[in-house]
Amino acid sequence: MIGGLLKALRPKQWTKNLLLFAGVLFSRQLSDPRLLMRAGAGFLAFSLLSGSVYLLNDLMDVKADRLHPRKRLRPIASGRLPAWVAWTALAPLLAAVVAISAWLGAGFGAIAAIYLAFNLAYSFGLKHQVLIDVFILAIGFVLRAIAGVELLLPVSPGTALSPWLLVCTFFGALFLGLAKRRRELANAGEGAGERRAVLDHYTPELLDGLLLVSASASLMGYALYTIWPATVEKFGTDALLYTVPFVVYGLFRYLYLVRVSESTEDPSQVLLADRPLGACVLLYLAAVLFILYRH
Repeated sequence: MIGGLLKALRPKQWTKNLLLFAGVLFSRQLSDPRLLMRAGAGFLAFSLLSGSVYLLNDLMDVKADRLHPRKRLRPIASGRLPAWVAWTALAPLLAAVVAISAWLGAGFGAIAAIYLAFNLAYSFGLKHQVLIDVFILAIGFVLRAIAGVELLLPVSPGTALSPWLLVCTFFGALFLGLAKRRRELANAGEGAGERRAVLDHYTPELLDGLLLVSASASLMGYALYTIWPATVEKFGTDALLYTVPFVVYGLFRYLYLVRVSESTEDPSQVLLADRPLGACVLLYLAAVLFILYRH
């Protein structure tokens, strides 16, 4: 039963919460152990919080999940984890999040509360609203990025939130959300609406067009960020421009995988399973670390 509960929290999805480290990375404070510890605590808090959201979603979607070829194997849908155990586990999980948030500060706690509110709204209705569903998913990533800065402010007041971080995060996450819907539509075929009602409102042509728009916006936003005068002044170099090819390849590789791989229903699984994409991410991070921390 404990194993089923842990699986229902979807620890593989917690890679999304690595975005909590973006604030300390791009503020060039990775060498400060206090800030690293706070970022780690923020990662843990959002992992428990997102795990609670996944648990709630599985409880709400159990009937639809049982019709899905892979989701029917989830602990609640398969019966391995009784629903009453899942409901009971939510209280201590959220209590732990509150305790960590209290230590990290009011700003972080407020963002965590907003994240929870958005996801509750998603679970109880907005997931059935065309386009709004993927916007909620994208906003979740933006809130993670903001939280990664908020948790630093109590001990590093000079840390600033870059609007470019929010722009790139939003469009990048929107791209991933649309790719997820595109693959879900392809995998489900004629029974798409039975598995996820909102898929009845999407068409392959619409999603393909929106994917291109969001990918283009992500790429242009990041490219402009690397050469923006404030960015060059902050880091003392325009060398971040040379990381753009990694972003281009990552977007192109993901678009390719949307077409050929059924696993793009789960972006976290793609990152863990696709070696070229994983290598691209690691090389990008290595390049950013070298450029920002070489002095």
